[in-house]
Amino acid sequence: MAGGGTAGHVNPLLAVADELRRRDPSTGVVVLGTSTGLETRLVPARGYPLVEIPRVPLPRRPTLDWFRLPGRLRAAVRAVADVIAERGVDVVVGFGGYVSTPAYLAARRAGVPVVIHEQNARPGLANRLGARWARTVATTFPGTPLRGAQVTGLPLRPEIAALVEALVADPVAVRTRAARALELDPELPTLLVTGASSGAVSLNRALAGAAGDLLAAGAQVLHLTGAGKADLVRSAVDGLPGAGRYHVLEYLDAMQDGLAVADLAVCRAGAGTVMELAAAGVPSVFVPLPVGNGEQRLNAAPVVAAGGGLLVADADLTPAWLREHVVPLLGDADRLAAMRAGARSVGAADGASRVADLVLAAAGERR
Repeated sequence: MAGGGTAGHVNPLLAVADELRRRDPSTGVVVLGTSTGLETRLVPARGYPLVEIPRVPLPRRPTLDWFRLPGRLRAAVRAVADVIAERGVDVVVGFGGYVSTPAYLAARRAGVPVVIHEQNARPGLANRLGARWARTVATTFPGTPLRGAQVTGLPLRPEIAALVEALVADPVAVRTRAARALELDPELPTLLVTGASSGAVSLNRALAGAAGDLLAAGAQVLHLTGAGKADLVRSAVDGLPGAGRYHVLEYLDAMQDGLAVADLAVCRAGAGTVMELAAAGVPSVFVPLPVGNGEQRLNAAPVVAAGGGLLVADADLTPAWLREHVVPLLGDADRLAAMRAGARSVGAADGASRVADLVLAAAGERR
């Protein structure tokens, strides 16, 4: 399995690995990753071996890195080829990111089938390349421009999939348990703020500027700032009336608890964030990352079209915008209920099972 760098690549990978192991505990799984991405922490913690592969960024425009690319790529492909030979690999499953390109190339040379999952509505360079010869291509969203792709939805982490089932059975009990785990009040309207695994400085600044208004309205805030980014928010909140209701964390490992207590989220629009929130039925204000190839705006579009979220440009997310739109929305139970239904209509919890089916079919064909 190849994919790394951010939670957007690592979490779907782990979800599929867990589903394969659930079906057959003897399934051998090895994860290819970099030495610097989130996979260095998440993969070993889940009990899977991580093999570090040289990082091979594909430049989007001519730079000096163009001249370094052939050598880097050859070294990475050799490293993956060694893993394929030593481990007797039956199928390579790629989720995009820096290590996926050498994984796809090495698999092609070895005659090993490739299964690709593209989580974003607009595919990245690695998956666009690998899709040219992959046995199977799966996508999160309809309309993702990869030839022959089939829509499976996003493989959700098992704890998120379990949360979705639990919310159907007894949402009040789930919310109460999660609130206690996070030391929150389950009775208060709760805003979840997250800039994804790396955090988002622009979100942090805007929310810090509106903290007083949110607290004055009686809201409770769970703000995930990203590593090393909490001081700005904490300093803005300290001393405000009701500051005890503004909870600042750099990262939340038990994200299922954050989703369980949230009445509304302000967040980036990575595919993982969008689909986890939708599956859990959390109304959202999506603030797409203003750099890259524009995939985050496309990721959010289905939920927004279904009435489950709002879309605001990063440059427009200001304390004044939050005071005008988010503060009153937190107090509008009817509108939040309609948004929850809209979000759930787009979310799905069986993506990991669907992708695992494709992987097993490819492995069976190889054998």
